[in-house]
Amino acid sequence: MIDLPDRSRAASRLAIYGALILATLFFALPAWFALINSLKPLQEIQAGNVLGLPARWTVEPWIAAWSTACTGAPACAGLARYFVHSLMVAIPATVISTLWGCFNGYLLAKWRFRGSDAVLFVLMFGSFVPGVLFVFPLSIIFARLQLAHSLVGLVVVHTLYSLPIALFFRNYFVGFPGDLIKAARIDGAGLWVIFRRIVLPTAKPILVVVAIMQFTSIWNDFQFALVLAPSDQQLVTVGLNNLTNVQEDVAHHNTYMAAALIAGLPPLLIYIAAGKYFVRGLVSGAVKG
Repeated sequence: MIDLPDRSRAASRLAIYGALILATLFFALPAWFALINSLKPLQEIQAGNVLGLPARWTVEPWIAAWSTACTGAPACAGLARYFVHSLMVAIPATVISTLWGCFNGYLLAKWRFRGSDAVLFVLMFGSFVPGVLFVFPLSIIFARLQLAHSLVGLVVVHTLYSLPIALFFRNYFVGFPGDLIKAARIDGAGLWVIFRRIVLPTAKPILVVVAIMQFTSIWNDFQFALVLAPSDQQLVTVGLNNLTNVQEDVAHHNTYMAAALIAGLPPLLIYIAAGKYFVRGLVSGAVKG
C-alpha cells in the first residue's frame, strides 16, 4: 500500500512532468513543422503532405532561401546578404551594450552620487516604454547627425535603447562585497581600474545572461531595422518579411520555412552553446530584485 504523502508526491511529480511535456510540445511542434516542410519538394506540399515526413528529402529549399530566393531586391539572391548585415549590427551592438550596461549597473550599485535615485527611476520607467515610440524622434535626430540609414546608426540605436539592462547588473552587484572596493580605493585604484580588474571578472554569469538576451533581441528586431537601416543593407528580419511577401505565381512554402529557420539559427545556436551558462547566471541571482 502507498501511503497518502507518497501518493501526493507522485501526483505532483506527474503533474509537473505533464506540464513540461505540454510546454515542450507547444514550442517544439511549430519548429518541427517548419523543419520537415523545409525538406520537402514543393510538389509534395501541394499534394497535401503537410504534416507527414517527406517522401523525398531535399535541401533545395534551404539553398534557394539562402542564395536564390527573391526578396524584392533587383537580384534574387536570398537571405545571405541580409544575414551578414544582421551579424554586422548584432555582434558589436551586443558587446557594446552589455559592457556599457555592466559599467552603469556597477555605478548604480556601488557608487552613490547625487541624482542616482532619479537615474534608477528613469531606467525602470524606460524598460516599460515600447520601442516604437522612439522610431520617429530617432530618425529625425539621426538624420541631423548623419547617422540615418546606416548600420553604424543601428548599432548606436540598439546601444541607447538597451540602457535599462543596467538594472540587471545593478541587482547583481548589490550583493558584491563592498570591502573589496574599499580596499582597492585605499590602494589607490580608481573607478575604471576597480571595474576592469575586480568587478568585471566576477560578473561572468550576468554577462552571459544579458549578452544572450541582448543578441536575441537585436537579432529579432524589425521596427528599427525597417525604418533606420539603409535600403541596400537591410537586416535578416526585413529580408524574411520581403521574401514571404514577394508576389509570385506559386507560393514556395518550403522555401519560406527554410528561410524562417535560417533567420532563427544564430540565437538558437547561442542558446545551445551557452545554455548552461545562461541557467547558471539566472540561478546565481542575475534577475532577482
